[in-house]
Amino acid sequence: MTPAGSTVGKLYGVGLGPGDPDLLTLAAVKAIASADVVAYHSARHGRSIARSIAAPHLRGDHVEERLMYPLTVETTDHPGGYRGALNDFYEEAAARLAAHLDAGRTVAVLAEGDPLFYGSYQHMHKRLAHRYDTTVIPGVTSVSAAAARLGEPLCEAEEVLTIVPGTLPEDELTARLAGTDSAVVMKLGRTFPTVRRALERAGRLEDARYVERAFMAGERTERLADVDPESVPYFSVAVLPSRIDEEPPVRERGEVVVVGTGPAGAPWLTPESRGALLNADDLVGYTTYLDRVPVLRPGQRRHGSDNKVESERAEFALDLARRGHRVAVVSGGDPGVFAMATAVLEVASEPEYADVPVRVLPGVTAANAAAAAAGAPLGHDYATISLSDRLKPWDVIADRLRAAAGADLVIALYNPGSKSRTHQVAVARDLLLELRSPDTPVVVARDVGGPEQSVRVLTLKTLDPSEVDMRTLLLIGSSQTRAVERGDGRTITWTPRRYGQGVSGGSWPDTP
Repeated sequence: MTPAGSTVGKLYGVGLGPGDPDLLTLAAVKAIASADVVAYHSARHGRSIARSIAAPHLRGDHVEERLMYPLTVETTDHPGGYRGALNDFYEEAAARLAAHLDAGRTVAVLAEGDPLFYGSYQHMHKRLAHRYDTTVIPGVTSVSAAAARLGEPLCEAEEVLTIVPGTLPEDELTARLAGTDSAVVMKLGRTFPTVRRALERAGRLEDARYVERAFMAGERTERLADVDPESVPYFSVAVLPSRIDEEPPVRERGEVVVVGTGPAGAPWLTPESRGALLNADDLVGYTTYLDRVPVLRPGQRRHGSDNKVESERAEFALDLARRGHRVAVVSGGDPGVFAMATAVLEVASEPEYADVPVRVLPGVTAANAAAAAAGAPLGHDYATISLSDRLKPWDVIADRLRAAAGADLVIALYNPGSKSRTHQVAVARDLLLELRSPDTPVVVARDVGGPEQSVRVLTLKTLDPSEVDMRTLLLIGSSQTRAVERGDGRTITWTPRRYGQGVSGGSWPDTP
């Protein structure tokens, strides 16, 4: 900031609001009135929306600085490309304003909406604010203006509002729109077809609203699905309003989506899974897994049940979908790995459910989570085996353990023990010791991603079955698996990607 008594001028970044001069704040009007110089950006045609908003408050003795962009979206022969051309423009514009400030003049840089929200002023701010006394005057954003024109709440209670530019890649837009409650997509214009496809892929197209030139001449609002892409200007936004108190749509037929929450809930949810949970009318699942799902939307119905009624749970979900409900069946980890996807698909194969759509969404499975926490023990071929003999005989489990050990595969052991199953880990350990070195690295991973996470690397001969419960996953190394203690005292483990050649000091080629 400029020391007191300096003759250097003051810089204002003045937010003008969305377009209606009546929405200027008193602070904005005062800043314009006090300015010697009024600056504003414009395209090459020379017209400036910012100037038109502030026009009632401009005086004849104001010095006007029109900061004209050298290009907008077209190509350029500038050696630095598009970004280089813009950077040179911003540097030159900032130098022009600095000359006024150094001469002791007060400069007001006008900005539509809010000066620091997707605005041109911010480029002047970054170049000048650290050198001159600066005040930023906030303005009504296009987001608030759009919500006001729609007359619908933007977000309520614990809902999350996401604001994204339409210039993002379609996959990124889809992920962000699927995984949020409310959203505003800025910068439509030529991006509109991409944004529309992203909304449709995210299952949110019917919720989406379109607002064009809010509080300006030519204002338009309507359902986004009805908008002609050829008619969309840059000054328009897509809005997903709050869905609290929204009446569930009446459907002839619903669907079932089997969702994997990962090993420990919200931080492990993929955007696609979060979107499916958000869009569901009903959540069905084992109570422990349902409790991992964050509160997503008021009005959703949760149906918890015991862990041993998978078929009944699947039938219940399919019956709801047959009555028009959109149902998310919640599963821990990945639903296709020792989890609910098989149970749902088995029941869905019955003739009475043949017309009910069923989708399975992947999640981070426990083996991958445990492996990442320990290093990379699954870096080569591995087998995944459940030690639970509730649904298959122990003889089958033992034969598969011998086969995997004989093939020198890393082995991920799911469901190693529970209150009613206490002997399997000891039997499996003794069996493996017949075929593996006693010094084989073993990862004992408990509650990965949860508040009681514990990941230890020990050896097969020191594996203590009494320390293993249902929340534990075991990774038994192969003959190639390495365990190394790092300088921080942490032991990491990994399995080389080239079999039988030891560990190289070089880097391995990327997997195709």
